Amino acid sequence: MYVLTIDQRGSTSDIDRVPGLIADLRHLAPVPFERSVGDELQGVVEHAAEVVDIALHALRSGYWYIGIGIGAVHLAEGGSPREGSGSGFVAARKAVELAKAAAGQVPLSVVPGTLVRGKETRPHSHEGGLASANAQAVLRLLGRVVQQRTPAQWRIVDRLRALPGEGRHGSQKQVARELGITEQSVSRAVLRSGWQEEWAARPAAAMLLDYAHSRVTHSEVAGT
Repeated sequence: MYVLTIDQRGSTSDIDRVPGLIADLRHLAPVPFERSVGDELQGVVEHAAEVVDIALHALRSGYWYIGIGIGAVHLAEGGSPREGSGSGFVAARKAVELAKAAAGQVPLSVVPGTLVRGKETRPHSHEGGLASANAQAVLRLLGRVVQQRTPAQWRIVDRLRALPGEGRHGSQKQVARELGITEQSVSRAVLRSGWQEEWAARPAAAMLLDYAHSRVTHSEVAGT
């Protein structure tokens, strides 16, 4: 399982944006996110592709620090994330703090949990840490693409994504007609927005998260 802790940036001089993001994420995650404390929300996510969707949606606005924790999750069925425990929650807390400290970088971090044996804690396997770092690197790269997209480019990208079937490869001619612009304008916006590259790379980010999860889970089972 993955635990996401998302904290609002500059909240002391801004409006409370937590309710809005919680509402947005209802369309991306089967299990609702909840406010955990103050200007922070938290959720438990099962699938890596959903983690990618959530992280990039939050990064789009520039209002959030995103921490992704990979590890054990102890949560009653239907229970609130606020009542959860396990190394995944601890890792998510560490990850969001690292995201806050990532000055000049995309504010997202991925952290594997720690193994607990009695009173002793120790890092997960080298493979788990390396896989988490690789997933973080790709997500930050995608986040940079998303954050640099202009409002005009988002207008076109959002229309393409809304098309049925192969939405992300949808008809540029149809979008041009709907928006009342030329097909050439749509084509230029798609090229400059990095939209096709983003969607081609999303599965790679999910695959790296999956691999990190498998290595962390293996370490917890093996106790190594």
